[in-house]
Amino acid sequence: MNFPILSLVTFLPLVGALLILVQSGKGEAAARNARWIALVTTLADLLLAFVILAKFNGHTAAFQFVEQHKWLGGGITYHLGVDGISVLFLVLTAFLMPFCILASWESVQRRVPEYMVAFLLLETLMIGVFCALDLVLFYVFFEGGLIPMFIIIGVWGGPRRVYASFKFFLYTLLGSVLMLLAILMMYFTAHTTDIVTLLHTHFSPTMQTWLWFAFFASFAVKMPMWPVHTWLPDAHVEAPTAGSVILAGVLLKMGGYGFLRFSLPMFASASVAYAPLIFVLSIVAIIYTSLVALAQTDVKKLVAYSSVAHMGFVTMGIFTLTQQGLDGGIFQMLSHGIVSGALFLSVGVIYDRMHTREISAYGGLVQRMPIYAACMMVFTLANVGLPGTSGFVGEFLTMLGAFATNTWIAIFAATGVILSAAYMLYLYRRVVLGALVKPALATIKDLSLREVAILAPLVILIIAFGVYPKPILDVTSVSVANLIQEQKMALAYDRHEAYAAIRPISKGVVR
Repeated sequence: MNFPILSLVTFLPLVGALLILVQSGKGEAAARNARWIALVTTLADLLLAFVILAKFNGHTAAFQFVEQHKWLGGGITYHLGVDGISVLFLVLTAFLMPFCILASWESVQRRVPEYMVAFLLLETLMIGVFCALDLVLFYVFFEGGLIPMFIIIGVWGGPRRVYASFKFFLYTLLGSVLMLLAILMMYFTAHTTDIVTLLHTHFSPTMQTWLWFAFFASFAVKMPMWPVHTWLPDAHVEAPTAGSVILAGVLLKMGGYGFLRFSLPMFASASVAYAPLIFVLSIVAIIYTSLVALAQTDVKKLVAYSSVAHMGFVTMGIFTLTQQGLDGGIFQMLSHGIVSGALFLSVGVIYDRMHTREISAYGGLVQRMPIYAACMMVFTLANVGLPGTSGFVGEFLTMLGAFATNTWIAIFAATGVILSAAYMLYLYRRVVLGALVKPALATIKDLSLREVAILAPLVILIIAFGVYPKPILDVTSVSVANLIQEQKMALAYDRHEAYAAIRPISKGVVR
């Protein structure tokens, strides 16, 4: 396709944001127009994403729909393209955005045009992250996403929104400063920031170590990995419902995507050398944050801590460097994007009615909200990883990869599955099941038509991908196999270089 479809899918939300800014309406008319413009724009962007997926050739690992133009000079270009790893994250981002707009339709009544502009700008920046094939362009999109999310939390968040937004901003920004220094080092070494070129550029093992840790600092905070995860629960609790959906559904996935796009292929020796460190941090995250989730009294905070635990499976699977582990890590990120988004939307449904997220304020909702209870049950079981749901496939594949690498890693990771069943079933029993004894819940209403339209597609997808995950695995498998092969070749090259450096010394010693 010669048509610049990636540029269009990336910047179409920005066009919608500009339309909202230049509209002539005021007051309620402006709010209504902003909602409809945002909804139509995100739906159009989703349609474009589906076109890209339909035209995508899953039989090649090459980047597709490539666009490249001169930009800043000195080897820095405007370069876009997607492969089997990035195209699904593009679709996930475009898919979740209309649900965020619909979820905010009635709950957000203050500064509605500005709110919609912030979300549309955020969509452009998130999609840009997954399309960028230039390091500088990637960094602009990667860091630019902090600004609209900072505003969304800080303006439309809860009572402690200012604290949460600044904590989110400072944590992620400080981690990314080191990545910027690494990008500069790579530029002065390779004289280019083109990602395709850098994927085939050799860096010395010593330099790889410094670069690996610099990128790791940024991606670990973004995921977030233990122990730099503490910003996430605060951000989730204070963010509006749609903000939590995007935070868990897409922004967290940028860290895992960064490991796949940069750390593994560009710094192969360092990735192998420090994989044990990743395994330890992943296991601690899975077990520790699951135990913390068990102690929560706030529904949103419990789901937030569960996200950290599930991202532990992702990092564990990615650094097994096996086909099953990498496929599982990608699948788990995509599944978690849908499941966690669905859980936060479900929390938003009852919060809009009762204006509290305390678990103790609920109980027996199945008596008054049977449709809600059925949807929530599917989301709960998917988060647990029950076979037949999308949550099972990713966790199972990552543990297969872990088992092939080290049996003990898989054993410790399996405890996370048990703990997730404990805290999620505890949550479901306390909120949904039992007798309806609290007077405040006596008149609570079941899902509206708008809310059914939001949750029903998520239920269908969770079950569909749990029963038949092949469409996703078919898209990722070739690119993952190519990634593993490229890394093996890079490792062999590094070992050959090390042997060539040591051999003259050993000959001198023999003499």
